Amino acid sequence: MTVESERRTAPDAGSWAGARLVEAAQHGDREAIAAVVHGAHPHVRRFAHHLCASSDDAEDAAQEALIILYRKIGTLRATSAIASWMFRIVRNECLRRARAALAPRAELGGIDFAASAEDEVLRRLDAEQLTQAITELPMVQRRVLIMRDVLGYSGRATADALGLSTAAMKSQLHRARSAVRDSLVPTR
Repeated sequence: MTVESERRTAPDAGSWAGARLVEAAQHGDREAIAAVVHGAHPHVRRFAHHLCASSDDAEDAAQEALIILYRKIGTLRATSAIASWMFRIVRNECLRRARAALAPRAELGGIDFAASAEDEVLRRLDAEQLTQAITELPMVQRRVLIMRDVLGYSGRATADALGLSTAAMKSQLHRARSAVRDSLVPTR
């Protein structure tokens, strides 16, 4: 998603959180905080559903974003920045969930082990490049790819969840895989 498209889809803070309300919430007014969180809820959910791979991830990301808003609204510097701040929280939470799904770890007793520091750095670079490539896909392709290849949904379940025919889902999956593959091939 480009910065310009993020700006176009970011919520208008004036429509759900006036400057006075946000200011009161920043100063600890519990009713104002509740009103800001309540007003942000539909916007946060909508953005999470646009950005996350699955409905479950979107709901979890929206909840996490609202919890962060509730806990940290006092740290917000400019009352006019609440909409972009919330959008960044949702985006970061969706990306965090995608990265977690993409980066399987060898766990032993709850502790992560890497073969070497170099291997860990290379693994993280690969995961970042893959996450970036997936993030740049159109929304339908991104959702199909993550549902099929990361979450392991069947073709029929993926198609049904996204309201696509099986043929359309397969076409979107092929396009997504090709785009990711092309973006990961080093340029010479």
